[in-house]
Amino acid sequence: MLEIKNFTKIYSNNKVAVDNISLKVENGDIFAFIGPNGAGKTTTIKSVVGINDFNSGEILIDGMDIVKNPVECKKVLAYIPDNPDIYESLTGVQYLEFIADVFNIGKEERNKLAIEYAEQLGLEKDLNSPISTYSHGMKQKLVLISAFIHKPKLIVMDEPFVGLDPKASFTVKEIMKKLVNDGCAIFFSTHVLEVAEKLCNKVAIIKEGKIIACGTMEEVKKDKSLEKVFLESVDNE
Repeated sequence: MLEIKNFTKIYSNNKVAVDNISLKVENGDIFAFIGPNGAGKTTTIKSVVGINDFNSGEILIDGMDIVKNPVECKKVLAYIPDNPDIYESLTGVQYLEFIADVFNIGKEERNKLAIEYAEQLGLEKDLNSPISTYSHGMKQKLVLISAFIHKPKLIVMDEPFVGLDPKASFTVKEIMKKLVNDGCAIFFSTHVLEVAEKLCNKVAIIKEGKIIACGTMEEVKKDKSLEKVFLESVDNE
């Protein structure tokens, strides 16, 4: 569903942000992308979803090149940034209607899913309020709902649990499990290693723009905790 091949990103000051990395996320995967601050996680994610250009390599989504077919790729993916920047003059309902229109979701389907996810995340009572009145956690819930309602084949998330209360975090993890059971693929960055270890079947560790470990969770852990492997990998490289 997502294949990154020999991807390199160099910024204008000649800083190599990501250096020739490759990985593959398949249908049914929950894939954790972890690393220290400044390692290249967000740079990679923004290139995957078509925000950043890049210097070399390929990024394929459902077999399509994000550079050559950006619109077709974006039709099948959802992106949740680490800091949601959404139209605060709209109400929650209006924002979901806007997203549903973009992805051509029928009225009946959008209403059913929006209500279902809002109830699960405890946001149903706030949907008619302006987004400007929302806390960070409420905005995070709203963008998660907006991603889920158009049933993407690939969901790309940058620190999706930041700002969520424990109950909402648990609910989002359960929704993620259901989505991948239905054939979706999820690729996300997180600093919460315990969540990654319990939730994900695959993981890649990136440091200073290079992948230093990648594979199934069990292959990377090797009978250790993910936290221990991460700290050892980052310290030893």
